Amino acid sequence: MSIIQASKISRSFEGMEVLSGLDLTVFNGEFLAITGRSGVGKSTLLAILGTHDRDFIGNLSIAGHDTRKLKSSELAALRRKYLGFVFQDFHLLSSLNAIENVILPVVFSGGNLELARSQAEDILEMLSVRTDQTKTSLLSRGERQRVAVARGLVNKPSILLADEPSASLDEESEQILFNLLDHLRKQQGFAIIAVIHSKSILERADRILELKDGVLHETI
Repeated sequence: MSIIQASKISRSFEGMEVLSGLDLTVFNGEFLAITGRSGVGKSTLLAILGTHDRDFIGNLSIAGHDTRKLKSSELAALRRKYLGFVFQDFHLLSSLNAIENVILPVVFSGGNLELARSQAEDILEMLSVRTDQTKTSLLSRGERQRVAVARGLVNKPSILLADEPSASLDEESEQILFNLLDHLRKQQGFAIIAVIHSKSILERADRILELKDGVLHETI
């Protein structure tokens, strides 16, 4: 069963078309890897799928909801309910510690903070990130990357959108991260849509799609 249906998605910047009538179906629980050369529009596609970029032509349905028909407040509610994000530049608040950063989506959604804090501690421990009062500005880039991943998971989303989630990690840490993501994905049933370049991680994907000339091409 599909969780995302995107059809005829086009997006241009200053007259230059980046996405050109792109179609995509994402199924519940699958790991979909997106590849492509730098600058072809991979991050743009994730922004559209995550409903952060609405300046596109085409149609996007998430969990049966036509995003074109939703108001801004309704889109925000949809994001909180269904989507988790791991941004390429992390978007952490440097004045907060790891746990405080991880539970931010729950703070904004009005969820159970006590439960979220417990879940955050568990995920950070599995990712070998310190859970003391150390501010994230003092953490290594690899640790900040793992904090960003934990934040994307804390709301138990139906879809995790990740822009190069292991880019700052060494090979061993990368494997640990994706072992955890595989375990949680099978346990909780969420889909992963991730921009990936690592060959060893691509081998884990259910499907690999290459973004080229504005459309997606299936490689396996």
